[in-house]
Amino acid sequence: MSRRRLKVDDEADRWRFRCPAGHRNWEATNNHFFCQSCSRSQDPDHDPVFHELRDLQTGELIDRDELVLDGYEDTLRHLGRTADD
Repeated sequence: MSRRRLKVDDEADRWRFRCPAGHRNWEATNNHFFCQSCSRSQDPDHDPVFHELRDLQTGELIDRDELVLDGYEDTLRHLGRTADD
């Protein structure tokens, strides 16, 4: 199976791919995602740490391992890290 490409800094991709609760202000980490809105939410069903993004175009949840995040490696390189750190 080929992995999907998502441009981390692309506004269109940010609007299209959301956290499972529907927020667009998520960030990629080494092996999961983190949502700022979910972390501030008082709703116990909104976990700020998650492993899948929702594609609003198709409605499906896409696992972190199925995505290639363009721009994420550039951020890590700037910090002196790799995706395996």
